[in-house]
Amino acid sequence: MIYPDNRSIKLVCLALTLALSACDSSVEEQAGEKIRPVKTTVVGDPGVGGERRLPGRIESARRVELAFRVPGTLKELPIKEGDEVSAGAIIAKLDDADFKTAYDDRNAVYKRTSADYERAKELVKDGFISRVDYDKVEADYKSAEAALNQARLDLSYTTLRAPFSGNVAQRYVQNFEEVKAKQPVIALRDLNLLDVKFNVPESLVIRLNEAGVDDEATDVPVYAVFDAAPDRRYWLSYKEAATRADRATQTFEVTYTLPAPDELEVLPGMTTTVNVDLTRFLDSGRMFTVPVAAVVADPGLAPKVWIVNQDTMTVTVREIEVGTMQGNTIQVLSGLDGGERIVTAGAPFLVEGMKVRLLPDVEQATDNLPRGTVRTAPVEDTGDRDQG
Repeated sequence: MIYPDNRSIKLVCLALTLALSACDSSVEEQAGEKIRPVKTTVVGDPGVGGERRLPGRIESARRVELAFRVPGTLKELPIKEGDEVSAGAIIAKLDDADFKTAYDDRNAVYKRTSADYERAKELVKDGFISRVDYDKVEADYKSAEAALNQARLDLSYTTLRAPFSGNVAQRYVQNFEEVKAKQPVIALRDLNLLDVKFNVPESLVIRLNEAGVDDEATDVPVYAVFDAAPDRRYWLSYKEAATRADRATQTFEVTYTLPAPDELEVLPGMTTTVNVDLTRFLDSGRMFTVPVAAVVADPGLAPKVWIVNQDTMTVTVREIEVGTMQGNTIQVLSGLDGGERIVTAGAPFLVEGMKVRLLPDVEQATDNLPRGTVRTAPVEDTGDRDQG
């Protein structure tokens, strides 16, 4: 008796597998239809489709780098980083000995030319001096007066005062250093009112312009959420918006203001999540986020998706309008409704009316809800919504 070797057994098994596969294919063809297996997802409910979550950064509403207008040697530097200062408080002083000497010298010249000018006014009336001599005396007097005023200003510039109440964010020099004119000495920030800056995508700006709500930006509810207090909402007030896009990101910078919270320390340089509710401006908020793989293009490069009719299990192509792409998802501005099932894998092989079979590992769009959907407990408001 001859026993088959392992190689023969493997060949037989492979042949049987191919035969069985052929039988399965022939069954589908005998039914008269070709069924394409596809992977799908369900488009999320657009109930909060107009709410956007954008990364924001905190800056001081008023911030300035203070510098002397004249050069000199630092004599007093009483402040430290982090100190609170009041408006008008002394920040730093220069050694003013040279400036006092210059002031005294110009003051003496001024007094002499002033006396000469007063005498010349009387003499020119009686004709004892010519008009030319009088004009020269007058010019010397006015020149001395201007020099004295400049010396007085230079002397006052040796003292640096805070233009407003704030916090010393950074000190750039040490006491007794030589500093140049307009060389930054300290950075002063007002922490009572903060700016919250964030970038708005180009497509979103276009939608706002189409809706004609440029003058209603203050009516858009906007609030900030901080990682240190995720259960609180801090409502923001509109300040300004850039009309020129950033060259690198093609986004527009928008600025809102936030009064400094009492229960949370918020400092310039921190980050926050800004929530912008544009539901009533963007086609009733019906904007969705779907996987990039679900969007296909026709020969004219028009974006489309395949919709699965769950009653007949057939597919229909539909043209959509897309927005920005983030990672492996893309915004769909129009063309979709909540609850529709779309094809996310296998779309390039479909034709209109083709029957499909859902793969067992169907994902149910929990990760494709509209941007802005929060899956946490309701957060606490820190103010009136109308402040947005």
